[in-house]
Amino acid sequence: MLKCKQSKFSLPPNVSYLNGSYMAPMLKSVEKVGIKGLRLKKNPADIPPEAFFTESEILRQEFATLINAAEPSSIAIIPSVSYGMAIVAKNVQIKSGEHIVVASEQFPSNYYVWAKLAEENHAEVKAIAPPDTLVERGKIWNERILEAINNQTKIVALGNVHWADGTRFDLNAIRRRTKEVGALLIIDGTQSVGALPFDVQEINPDALICAGYKWLLGPYGIGVAYFGEAFANGKPLEENWINRLNSEDFSGLVKYEPQYQPGALRYDVGEHSNFINVPMLIRSIRQLNKWKVSNIQEYCYHLTKQPIATLREKGFWIEDESWRGSHLFGIRLPKTIDTEKVKTALLKNRIYVSYRGSAIRVSPNVYNDQADLNKLVKVLKKL
Repeated sequence: MLKCKQSKFSLPPNVSYLNGSYMAPMLKSVEKVGIKGLRLKKNPADIPPEAFFTESEILRQEFATLINAAEPSSIAIIPSVSYGMAIVAKNVQIKSGEHIVVASEQFPSNYYVWAKLAEENHAEVKAIAPPDTLVERGKIWNERILEAINNQTKIVALGNVHWADGTRFDLNAIRRRTKEVGALLIIDGTQSVGALPFDVQEINPDALICAGYKWLLGPYGIGVAYFGEAFANGKPLEENWINRLNSEDFSGLVKYEPQYQPGALRYDVGEHSNFINVPMLIRSIRQLNKWKVSNIQEYCYHLTKQPIATLREKGFWIEDESWRGSHLFGIRLPKTIDTEKVKTALLKNRIYVSYRGSAIRVSPNVYNDQADLNKLVKVLKKL
């Protein structure tokens, strides 16, 4: 089993950072690569034309390996989730009477784009809410989503897990249902890819969009996206020089090229050859591939198993293991405990988590050890 990797990071020793779903700390090795990239531009003569393409291709290959995508050319380099979702929206036709299925209270970047698309085309967004009861909450929520998908469904847009409390959506069952009705499946993998195994060839989504600064352990301002066959010949969000065919030939850029680069390369953001962010994200994803995501999920499972059992005994509610990931889960408080007191107590003890909706969102990773989780349990038990 994977061992704690705390020494690979620079977190202060007296801090229990259980907030990877907010923003991941940086690996020491990633920081080193970033500094090297920052210094590179001191002398632009050291940046040859091929440098605009070489590391981008390495990044595509590393991410393709992480998600088991057959072709690196199916990977685009993007600045954010909203950018990736906007690409999808630009290449989808929806009409009055059709609808888009989302999960209730999912992350805004995976909602606003669909709300605008629906409004412009007189369609509808159906936000599927969880049940009021906490009994079999994840199971019932998944059933409701499946029931909402019908012949009028054009798009199903979800995270693999819900960003607020970690509820896991059964993407295999949802994919089967979308294929039955001819709907697209668009996944926001930001809160799962890198910590929860995701296999593109198994799930076969039409698009998978990921920000890089959370579970991919990368820098802020860069992300990666997988686009399936439905988007093989689509229109990019912007018309930049580098996503055109033969852009590698700098001397030929004066000859305007009507054709795009093959596959998902047409969707790359302008200036995607970022000499700081690209090498940093390569380094972080390469480390994840070395550790293996299945091992990271297993590590989080063993790290949280006993602490979660103890909290349940004390009246705290946490979703059943079959309907959540081990890297991200929500704790719901007994009615006798005030949330503000929890915030004060955790901050006083330098325990960092997030608060989303009615849940305390806890998101550990390989930089955490058992002491971090035990410290959290100790403070909550006192309350």
